[in-house]
Amino acid sequence: MSYGSEMEPVGELFKNLPIVKRAIKEVAFAASHEKLLDAATVIRLEPDDVERAYMARQLVQCTLPHRNPGNDKPAWTRQSGNLTLVIQPGWDGKKEAPVGFPYGSIPRLLLFWVITEAVQTKNRRLLLGRSLSEFMRELGLIPSSAGAGKRSDAKRLREQMRRLFAARISFQQSVERNGAHGERWMNMDVAPKGELWWDVKKPEQATLWESWIELGEDFFKAVTAAPVPVDMRALRALKQSPLALDLYAWATYRAFVVSRKGAPQFVPWRGLMQQIGCDYSDVKDFKKKAGIALRKVKAVYPGLKIKNKPGGFDILPCPPAVRPAVAAPA
Repeated sequence: MSYGSEMEPVGELFKNLPIVKRAIKEVAFAASHEKLLDAATVIRLEPDDVERAYMARQLVQCTLPHRNPGNDKPAWTRQSGNLTLVIQPGWDGKKEAPVGFPYGSIPRLLLFWVITEAVQTKNRRLLLGRSLSEFMRELGLIPSSAGAGKRSDAKRLREQMRRLFAARISFQQSVERNGAHGERWMNMDVAPKGELWWDVKKPEQATLWESWIELGEDFFKAVTAAPVPVDMRALRALKQSPLALDLYAWATYRAFVVSRKGAPQFVPWRGLMQQIGCDYSDVKDFKKKAGIALRKVKAVYPGLKIKNKPGGFDILPCPPAVRPAVAAPA
């Protein structure tokens, strides 16, 4: 038997790898699309059966990075109007290097959970539990690996927890009062204290000691002062897209503000691009991606009313995705 005939099927396999990869992506897309439709159906049929969660108003106006900014810069910034978000990475003493910036969907899901717990318990010390898998399921993540060659959600979560909890976040504002110009800032450690005992290789295994974090006092006060309510059912359905997560929280906050004022608000694509944590240089490219994400948002937020206009769109008065327990200021 010739070696050539034995190797031919392998050669054919490698030749068709792009087709295989595309098929896998299509299957994954179909599965996520089905979950989105399921969530949309439940939300429409059971609008009052809300799983209430919260996000800090400032982190709705300016959001975290979507992709890894790398470690070649001391800080990462985003701006919306007179508000600027600044994130500085924590320091890894063992490696003598920055821990890195939190980015992507996972730190967003973490922030939703952290701020929700802080709002509901009114406590800076948050218990994460003895089982990593149990905590992951609360976030809508999968403890085991999603497939060969892929990192498990457990490893990715642990890494993003280190990045987020070690980070220093600043809210900076330019202010005007009685004709005078000034500036205001608040520099905050996210979680200056904590203990993590989980083993990412054994996420189901309960640990002897419970993992916990303690939020920085200033961070706790800032994120619980005027939180934006959202529906956890929608977050789980949008979890694959940091852009969709950002736009969902942003849309329900803007809808609340617009409805309170009783008049539409025009949102330019360029202005929205600058405040959302994605790194697009082309407004047309951002408009395309954001348009797709907004359609997903509309599916799980059926009350949202948007009207397209040249250069942007209007948000029309409409009910927020979740009725706020405490009114958030504009």
